[in-house]
Amino acid sequence: MLYRNTSECPPPRVTLRAVARCRRQINGLAYAMVALLLAACGGSKYGAYVPAYTPPAEAESRPNYNQLYYWAAHPLKHSPADSVPKPYRNTQRDTSVDVFFVHPTIYLSGKAVDSNRLATDSTEQLRWNANVNDAELNATVDYSTMLQQASAFNHFSVYAPRYRQAHIQAFALDAVRKKPFFDTAYADVRAAFVYYLKHYNRGRRFVIASHSQGTLHAGRLMQEFIDGKPLQQQLVAAYLIGLPVPSGYFSSCAPCSTAAQNQCFVSWRTYKKGYTPAYVVAEPFKAVVVNPLSWTLDSVLAPKAASKGAVLYNFNKPLPASVSTQIVGNVLWSSKPRFFGSIFFTRKNYHIGDINLFWVDVRENLRTRVAAKQ
Repeated sequence: MLYRNTSECPPPRVTLRAVARCRRQINGLAYAMVALLLAACGGSKYGAYVPAYTPPAEAESRPNYNQLYYWAAHPLKHSPADSVPKPYRNTQRDTSVDVFFVHPTIYLSGKAVDSNRLATDSTEQLRWNANVNDAELNATVDYSTMLQQASAFNHFSVYAPRYRQAHIQAFALDAVRKKPFFDTAYADVRAAFVYYLKHYNRGRRFVIASHSQGTLHAGRLMQEFIDGKPLQQQLVAAYLIGLPVPSGYFSSCAPCSTAAQNQCFVSWRTYKKGYTPAYVVAEPFKAVVVNPLSWTLDSVLAPKAASKGAVLYNFNKPLPASVSTQIVGNVLWSSKPRFFGSIFFTRKNYHIGDINLFWVDVRENLRTRVAAKQ
């Protein structure tokens, strides 16, 4: 298994109050760095959403992927995932390759409950799996991970399903209790991928991309549909970021060892230079770590000069030469990023910045891998 641990387009049925709440939620996400990395509920140069569908009233209905409402990003609708910083707005997009992006945990609200009850009481404030018809939660997904993470891949066609993500507290449950919640989330991701393959792919090459909880599901997806199977021939690469991928997790799909390699995967978790948390030290496996500045598996320091650009507080101004990086054990060490106010930034866990710190590097690397196969 994989292990744990702008603004012209509000989504359908979202009021100004909901957008304001979205801003407050984004600023209050689990990590302090989110206020810097996911600060803006805006910045897109694209038009309004297509209000193509009114979802059913049932609080826990399954997503129906033939409806655009259940896609946070899709080539047939405008979304924050379409946003690009100003330096990239005149770049012609490439529709010959698709990106299937699985977003991280954004479901954080609600009070803690007795995990022994598994939230079966309908009066509980916390439901262990998110409601995909919750417009305010969807707005938070769209103006955080879609805007700041999925956008790194939008030189190509991005498909990102809404799914019944497990609540952040599910990660703290034991293996037996957490399984049904993550299975529910994976069932949606799987259904979305099957629908994508049947109705949208049409034989094109594709990318799997994910962060955090999304990587948990993307890893299972890779094992079930891609690893060692005919579909692997269409895989450009998989960007499985934010959770560790143990060595040997895939039987055929190897870690990427060069910047241009295809049919491989990359993975990393980012921490401040000099810090490795105790739970990582205790991990009983070797994790695959690829350095996103050098795109190699070696432990040589990649200097700041190799950093093409981070997207932090100001989405429209990527910051080149932002960090240096080095693989140490099961993690990626990064120097402290420099940005306005960084003197007050003291966190050592850079999880929330796993993509943002390397936004331009990821974007350009994907273009390199696509071009290398042509």
